[in-house]
Amino acid sequence: MSPDLTLQKVFSFVLPEIVLVGGACLLFLLAAFTKLPRIASLLVALIALVVSASVNYLFHIESQNVDGTNSILVTVSPVLNTAFSQWIRLTAVGFGLILALMFFDECEEDRTAEFLACLLVTISGVSLVGAANDLIVLFLGLELISIPTYVMLYLPKNLNAKAQESALKYFMLSVVSSAFLLFGFSYLYGTTGTTNIEVISKLIPRYSSSDLGNQSLIAFVLILTGIGFRITAFPFHFYAPDVYEGGPSGPVAFLSFIPKLAGFAALWKLIGFVGEAGNVAPDFTKRVMMMVWILAAISMTAGNVMALLQTNLRRMLAYSGVANTGYMLIGLSVWPAQSELYRTDGYRFFASGGDGILVYLVAYGAMSIGALALLAYLNSDARPVRSIDDLAGLGQSQPTVAFLLAVLLLSFIGLPLTAGFAGKLLLFLSAMAAPPTTPLQELFRVLALIGAINAAIASFYYLRVIMALYLRTPLQPVQPSRSVLLLVVGIICVIMTLGFGIYPWPLIQSTRWAAFSL
Repeated sequence: MSPDLTLQKVFSFVLPEIVLVGGACLLFLLAAFTKLPRIASLLVALIALVVSASVNYLFHIESQNVDGTNSILVTVSPVLNTAFSQWIRLTAVGFGLILALMFFDECEEDRTAEFLACLLVTISGVSLVGAANDLIVLFLGLELISIPTYVMLYLPKNLNAKAQESALKYFMLSVVSSAFLLFGFSYLYGTTGTTNIEVISKLIPRYSSSDLGNQSLIAFVLILTGIGFRITAFPFHFYAPDVYEGGPSGPVAFLSFIPKLAGFAALWKLIGFVGEAGNVAPDFTKRVMMMVWILAAISMTAGNVMALLQTNLRRMLAYSGVANTGYMLIGLSVWPAQSELYRTDGYRFFASGGDGILVYLVAYGAMSIGALALLAYLNSDARPVRSIDDLAGLGQSQPTVAFLLAVLLLSFIGLPLTAGFAGKLLLFLSAMAAPPTTPLQELFRVLALIGAINAAIASFYYLRVIMALYLRTPLQPVQPSRSVLLLVVGIICVIMTLGFGIYPWPLIQSTRWAAFSL
């Protein structure tokens, strides 16, 4: 394959991202030189998202096979168009459409275009992370998410002191996390002499039994630290409660899911190939998997325990996000061993860590964004909704909204016929399905038990909210803001939660197609 043809393919791989960035630039320019109507800004953003998703299908080029001519592309190209990258793109664009509706309803009229433009840039960053085959491109994608987020947190007018403090905390800690991530990337580059992820995955197993293996372990520790901030894993979560409580509803809903999607996609690329070292250096594989195992157990437990102590709804959802990150880390911890068995023997598990992570990401996105949208709908200047007590008697005064919120909370618990149940079940079963050759097989079963116990603990604080909705007398009637689009966002998220809970098979099939494409 000629270099020119390789470059042509690379440019075709990033056409969906080019469309999104182009739409963002158009919005920025129109907002700078004209008074763009709010509805026009929304239409431009929605069109850019739909066109990006369409281009993702129309310009699909199979680069998964590493045979023949495509082997050059896989080892040279900084981006790849695989089933995994397509799944990440479509998921990001799908939730981007939902968030665009939420942003539109919350923004001031003269800043709607900037809000939506920042959203398009962040969605392009997530897409780029999913397609990245190079450490530099991967970091660029992550920064395309972080930098517009700073702007979104500061864009609303009349920010109170708490909102300003939360935005500053997020900015400062995000910069520190980026430094850790770059430091980890520098160790990987120093160990292998390349930034190409595909090449790194081939070289790391050769070095893992030497002194260079220790450098690789240091790299993974630093990478886990840097990305742990983005996915709010314990103990890198400490900014989340303050940002959730003080930040604007739209950006907070965005932060609850989009960085997690990008963070797990990045960890998937950087840690998933560790299983290839299993036959060469089982101790190296065991150490990396053990690091993720510890992070999963601590995040689940600490997140749920701290959520139990909260009465503020947003802070409770922030700590719940820490716990849900721990559940998803179960799948990541077992995935290297399962992916190694798939690569060597072609064996596909009835429940793999890859399936569990991707299914639960979709479920968590619907649950968290839907819950925050409904809380924003209920909130008003005349009657703020901040604590559990503020929801007392909502089942009587606002039965429809109470039902929608209760469904999402039941999905957080993991009740059958909800998407949360499907995701948790796959994650716990993936730990139980750890290969017999895995050095941590028994520990993975313990991790599944820890997850089940934590799910039971979490049910207490979710049920406490449901009890307030239906079993308590309202202290003061809730006066919704009448923001119709916020209610529409909540309804869409509930439909997704029930749809993927009652019939999850299409979602599971798509995630399996994506998981085993790497």
